[in-house]
Amino acid sequence: MTMVPMYGGSLAGPSGPTGRRPVAHNSRSPQWLLNQLPVGLLDSDFFVRFVSMFQELGDSMLDNADNIDNLLDVTVAPPEVVRWLGSWIGVDSVDPSLPEDLQRHIVAGSARSLRWRGTRQGIEEFLRMTTGGECEVIDGGGVWEAGEAPVDVAWVQMKVETTGWLAEQDFVALVRDELPAHVRAQLFVGSRLIWSSREDIAAVSQVRSGVQAQ
Repeated sequence: MTMVPMYGGSLAGPSGPTGRRPVAHNSRSPQWLLNQLPVGLLDSDFFVRFVSMFQELGDSMLDNADNIDNLLDVTVAPPEVVRWLGSWIGVDSVDPSLPEDLQRHIVAGSARSLRWRGTRQGIEEFLRMTTGGECEVIDGGGVWEAGEAPVDVAWVQMKVETTGWLAEQDFVALVRDELPAHVRAQLFVGSRLIWSSREDIAAVSQVRSGVQAQ
């Protein structure tokens, strides 16, 4: 799936008032390396200054180690890492020009809805997350007694208020990737039909006809 503008420890951690989880900082003595030296060596000014250089280098490495858990938390990880985490779940391209909070929302929301992908609930969550507005999804699925199921159930009709931050063509591409391949679909913005899976079927048929003619 390609995601242009669309779960520390987990990809959906608790968040603070600003929507981002506060980072816990470990307290470490500024003299943590010097404090491990024998008392006699601390009397040497040269040796203390010499060891202090390694302590300064060690500080950066320990800070990085302390932040490993946070690097896997989309609420606090750097934007570059957030986009990389998105690629783990098929969100291959989050637009880096989007606001940071929106990028985090896209990846976290995609992770939460992943288990419902291809279902009505999953499509509804995806449409709300992508457009930022309400949506309506009607499909042919259901539960019936044996022998009472309709002949045609592989269809879905989707209606949104807006395509959000996406151009219609990009929005259609994302929605198409979310649908099972065998399902016939229609996508409306308001009352206007912007895409029908029949268009794809017609395009494929036209290409096949051209190949056969050659």
